[in-house]
Amino acid sequence: MRISVHIQNLKCGGCENTIINRLKELKNISDVDVNQEEESVAFDYHTNHDFETAKHVLSRIGYPIVGKENKLKTKAQSYISCAIGKIKK
Repeated sequence: MRISVHIQNLKCGGCENTIINRLKELKNISDVDVNQEEESVAFDYHTNHDFETAKHVLSRIGYPIVGKENKLKTKAQSYISCAIGKIKK
């Protein structure tokens, strides 16, 4: 199945790289695309559990799904993930 979700805190290509790299590490997640203009990420997944795992990872690295809580800690984590993504280009 394929899904596209809107995420919070997406700022640049560094964020995009981190999101793609982290989601590609997950079992049963593939074909990850990030759209900075729409602030969204799309990917293929196999089961609902895979989707929930991907949402959890996105939130943990600072990019929660729109509608989920976006605490200061989460926003700060997105800056760290962004910097890592810029370094690992």
